[in-house]
Amino acid sequence: MKTSLLYRFVQKTDFSSYEDFYANFSVAVPPNFNFAYDVIDELAKEKPNETALSWCDENGASAEFTYAEISALSNQAAHTFIKAGIRKGSPVMLILKRRYEYWPILLGLHKIGAIAIPATHLLTAKDVVYRCKAASIEGVVCVDETVMLHIDEAEAKLKAEGDCTLRYKAFSPSVHRKDGTPLPSKENWVDFKAASQNEPTDFARPPNVNVNSDIMLLYFTSGTTGMPKMVQHNFVYPLGHIATAKYWQQVREGGLHLTVADTGWAKAAWGKIYGQWLCGSAVFVYDYDKFVPREMLAVITKHKVTTFCAPPTIYRFFIKEDLSKYDFSSMKNCAVAGEPLNPEIYEQWLKGTGLKLRECYGQTELTVTLCTYPWMTPKPGSMGKPAPGYDIDLVRDDGSSCEMGEEGQVIVRTDKRQPLGMFEGYYRDADLTASVWQDGVYYTGDMAWKDENGYYWFVGRADDVIKSSGYRIGPFEVESALMEHPAVLECAITGVPDPDRGAVVKATIVLAKGYAPSEAFKVELQNHVKKITAPYKYPRIIEFVEELPKTISGKIRRVQIRESQK
Repeated sequence: MKTSLLYRFVQKTDFSSYEDFYANFSVAVPPNFNFAYDVIDELAKEKPNETALSWCDENGASAEFTYAEISALSNQAAHTFIKAGIRKGSPVMLILKRRYEYWPILLGLHKIGAIAIPATHLLTAKDVVYRCKAASIEGVVCVDETVMLHIDEAEAKLKAEGDCTLRYKAFSPSVHRKDGTPLPSKENWVDFKAASQNEPTDFARPPNVNVNSDIMLLYFTSGTTGMPKMVQHNFVYPLGHIATAKYWQQVREGGLHLTVADTGWAKAAWGKIYGQWLCGSAVFVYDYDKFVPREMLAVITKHKVTTFCAPPTIYRFFIKEDLSKYDFSSMKNCAVAGEPLNPEIYEQWLKGTGLKLRECYGQTELTVTLCTYPWMTPKPGSMGKPAPGYDIDLVRDDGSSCEMGEEGQVIVRTDKRQPLGMFEGYYRDADLTASVWQDGVYYTGDMAWKDENGYYWFVGRADDVIKSSGYRIGPFEVESALMEHPAVLECAITGVPDPDRGAVVKATIVLAKGYAPSEAFKVELQNHVKKITAPYKYPRIIEFVEELPKTISGKIRRVQIRESQK
């Protein structure tokens, strides 16, 4: 069955090969496109009673919403924001974790042309101050008492400095303390549900609510170095994720898709709303505070999720469970992104479930950029091939193109065309934008090489590549070798300064259950790496730790490991 809505934007959806797909896939972009009106409201008319969002939490609570209900709730949210003085172009921060309120509230902001700023609940008062100053944030809606206290603290500091633009603070009524008791009413905070529940369930599209180039989303990137950057996306951005959902995640009409991501990160835009609804799939949300692999596996199989996407970290813990206990018969496709995928994880997941993991590469600034598409045989550890609309190249430090097999920086050439969904630059920072995007070339900062079949292979961030005794060593290859040892649960490879070699390879390792660190075990792991990859790449230094430092979004912070070595 064809999704009639999808065919308003994409004329051709069936392709005979990757080459056919890359050359001929295209999206028709209408003028003044607004996802909330042109997709959600239309779906509410076409199939009002079909499930759009299915939600459950770790305590057994659940809720379902149809397209008609999502549309109505977003209209009430739009009215609520208008009454609060939020207007077109107003920056509003949403800190709603995985709560179902996120979806209608985000759509409500789209409907009035405001700028939505999804953010994590782990922000401190200092983080809030930085974001309010950087983006002149006018409103915030949150779902966590601790965050509310941090916002109050930040607001007081901003007022004391005479630099406070924040004038609207609302909380979700589902906020509870850890002991389960509801929050008392808080001074200067609005109960968003109470404020919106009596508003009209229809909302007329305002004239000139947006043009395609207006800012729709701002993401503060997690980053492994430096202060967060403000990535701005315009109102066309959702259409860039049609290919994400249909050809990478392979969502299906009437299916149920789960992407494991907090709503504060761009991964939620990739997997929890835009492309999925455009392609006719319901979105499944598992709301949890602590990741317990067996519990997530039980939820996935109980609710018969049909397509699934998660970072390698999730699969890394999954394969340590007894996968034979779970029924994966409803699962049709599994995708992975966020960090490079170690081949060992791919093989163990395939063995345990019969499902191939399809990897992709992208950034908050981009959409899916390189991917293992349905017509392609997955090569474990490879990012795949370029996405339609992306003119990809690998270049040396002097800007010249690399030969096959030669490592270089991944760039996107935009002189002839700009990929649909690519960012519009860093908000209020022309210099930072120009530092990575100049003369029609966007520099990703990521290193890779391409094989004879056109598949790209990730090496590492340009800053992470280790130069030892004249050799260039990518951390990913050494990490992959270590991950093949059953004792290694997680690891990170970094370079340690050395007077003779320039740098030596260090492995920081989290051991799996049942293994204990020892000097003899270090030697065993070193010999294991020597057998798997070139001997000069083996880690001369090994440190065992309880956990690895990570960004809030789950990426390993190698920079923090390097700094601790100084």
